[in-house]
Amino acid sequence: MRKLILCGALAWMVSWLFAAQVDTLSVRSESMRKGIKTIVIVPDVAKERACPTVYLLHGFGGNYKTWLQIKPELPRIADRMGFVFVCPDGAGSWYWDSPRNPDVRYETFISTELVRFVDARYNTIKERSGRAITGLSMGGHGAMWNAIRHSEVFGAAGSTSGGLDIRPFPKSWEMYKQLGARDEHPDVWDTHTVINLVPGLENGRLALIVDCGYGDFFFDVNQKFHEALLERGIDHDFLVRPGEHNNTYWRNSIDYQLLFFQKYFEGR
Repeated sequence: MRKLILCGALAWMVSWLFAAQVDTLSVRSESMRKGIKTIVIVPDVAKERACPTVYLLHGFGGNYKTWLQIKPELPRIADRMGFVFVCPDGAGSWYWDSPRNPDVRYETFISTELVRFVDARYNTIKERSGRAITGLSMGGHGAMWNAIRHSEVFGAAGSTSGGLDIRPFPKSWEMYKQLGARDEHPDVWDTHTVINLVPGLENGRLALIVDCGYGDFFFDVNQKFHEALLERGIDHDFLVRPGEHNNTYWRNSIDYQLLFFQKYFEGR
């Protein structure tokens, strides 16, 4: 019994000694003239070698803590997979640079300011081949929006339960605050929805993974996004499984996305 207790204590000490570092920071956005709360999870192996980075975007009503709340084991996953995780606060921005509000510049923050900050402060792979971005719901839209528009920054992108076509939801999630009312500004809504970026995609430029649960209110727009990619001949993984728009689904779905990114980073 004493031997078992000693072994358990040693195992706990080893896990503590090699635990991922979790930093809660305020990252300065010059474009918005304010600090943005961000959690950065750094694997222990980053002390020895540069690591790939996965940016995780939350959904509407969430914040920079959302992914750690959904997936508390992210630090252990960071150590196991050798990933740096970056979880920024996106407020209710949909991760655009708003055409209406000059103080809402979350696209600039995510794809320029935050990446620059993370690469300067941490031992990351400072190339697009070492960066992936994904998110849930609003964050799925934001991840695809930023990756497709900034493929020189990100090499892989994902979306889980993402709002990949916003136009069927003109009065939902305060999007009108950033874009104006859809019936008054249909052209703005057309140019700020991810599905309409597909015609400009080059096959192979981004490694793409999209998933959604059958019971999700975004299932139809995800299916149409998948079909749009097929029509353009854009290679991608599209996963559907039972599930709704909730933490239970995302707690499971992120595992598949991280495996996809791991294979991308390893060149497989």
